Amino acid sequence: MATVDLTNPIFTDPDAAREHFESIRWPDGTYCPYCGQTDTVKPLGGKSMGPGWYHCKDCRRKFTAQVGTIYERSHIPMTKWLLATHLMCASKKGISAHQLHRMLGLPYKTAWFMAHRIREGMRDLNPSPLGGEGKFVEADETYIGGKEKNKHARKRWHSGRGGIGKEIAFSLVERDGRVCSQHVPSVNTKTLRPILVAQIDNESMLVTDDAGQYRHMHRDFARHEAVNHGIGEYVRGDAHTNTVESYFAILKRGITGTYHHVSQQHLKRYLAEFDFRYNERTALEVTDAERAINAVRGVVGKRVTYKKPHGGSPLTQA
Repeated sequence: MATVDLTNPIFTDPDAAREHFESIRWPDGTYCPYCGQTDTVKPLGGKSMGPGWYHCKDCRRKFTAQVGTIYERSHIPMTKWLLATHLMCASKKGISAHQLHRMLGLPYKTAWFMAHRIREGMRDLNPSPLGGEGKFVEADETYIGGKEKNKHARKRWHSGRGGIGKEIAFSLVERDGRVCSQHVPSVNTKTLRPILVAQIDNESMLVTDDAGQYRHMHRDFARHEAVNHGIGEYVRGDAHTNTVESYFAILKRGITGTYHHVSQQHLKRYLAEFDFRYNERTALEVTDAERAINAVRGVVGKRVTYKKPHGGSPLTQA
């Protein structure tokens, strides 16, 4: 299936949706999420529990495929979880919670919570290093936030341009490969160098602009090239940051045109969403359906709960 087929039974039939998720969660057969046993797991019969329930004779616990995932204890039908995931994966610039609310027939707050849990499933918690011998990795930062001129005068930080009052997204893009982005508190060598060293293979060829925070990166990588944007230099042989700038263009259009506003606390999840779609893009021969399956596969081992600890955000990671 090359694209998302909205007539697929997994979006309308609860049994088909459950079986689809079980095949993704347990590709090698059912196992107990509590003790890891496989031979002692048997399906539970009878009408009292319903289909999809299993029992482990070793630890003597009952479970479904949703235990130990972002879907655990959710009252939202699996059909809607799968449809929401497919819609988010097939939308290049994202899909808003209001749109999910209208299309899925769910309350807005429920759709908002669903979208954030799906984004958490998209997050790669242990990314492998980018680049390698003979490969180019571009690094750059961008600022996320509204224009000062559009704010009320009492809320403006200043009257000029710049990043004051905005959030910073720092991205590393391997040419013809993956991207890895994160929300950083500041743009300086102390903040960015540990990220560069940890997430890029030191045999890579690093390309940046001529900003001061990248000045000594030649000490950590096989080669470091910098283009001087200040004098109008954007390409010098293999040295350019056009790939990461193209990624920022998609990110900015998504945030500005689809989400309109992204809070400081949840920016990391939006970055994970755009990173995921880029890393699972059509240019790497990943179809919409395969992208959605990979997103569903990422929900295992993660939990996000809706609660306000000490009056804070209503979305926390369990």
